[in-house]
Amino acid sequence: MTQENPSPTQIRLQTLVGAGVVLLGLGLAAGAISIPSAAGYGGVGPNFLPWLISLALLVCGVFIVREARTGGFRFLEEPTDAVHGHWPGFAWVSAGLLANAALITTIGFIFSCTLCFVLAVQGLRGAEGRADRRPVAWLKDVLIGLAISAPVFWTFTKFLAINLPGLTSTGWL
Repeated sequence: MTQENPSPTQIRLQTLVGAGVVLLGLGLAAGAISIPSAAGYGGVGPNFLPWLISLALLVCGVFIVREARTGGFRFLEEPTDAVHGHWPGFAWVSAGLLANAALITTIGFIFSCTLCFVLAVQGLRGAEGRADRRPVAWLKDVLIGLAISAPVFWTFTKFLAINLPGLTSTGWL
């Protein structure tokens, strides 16, 4: 169900969200100023990505503010009747992030990111009430995590020459 006429409080809060995104973009732009702009490989310097992201955040923030000021977020879903967040899901996702940070230099980027993915998916599924603890589900999540993290690792290490922690010195694992 969608809301037709948001209240002035909702419009104010939605405008604050947009303003926060604009401030985040401005903060990133302020940080990008201090990054040297000497062009590297392909004519792109190290400050290119921060400037690109800050510009994208500024544009999105302005659009969010405009959307809020011209009638509020359209097609906004009604909030659930949940009194609080899903703490077990939060714990699963937190465990994934903490395990990734703790193990990335020990078991390498690919396996630590795969573990993070598997634990986060378990938490998010649980929060939706679709928890699946069967071994086949875990195996599927591991394979998907590997399919995501391995190409990212190889792209960074082989094509962009950016060193990420690996399990072996070959650069492939």
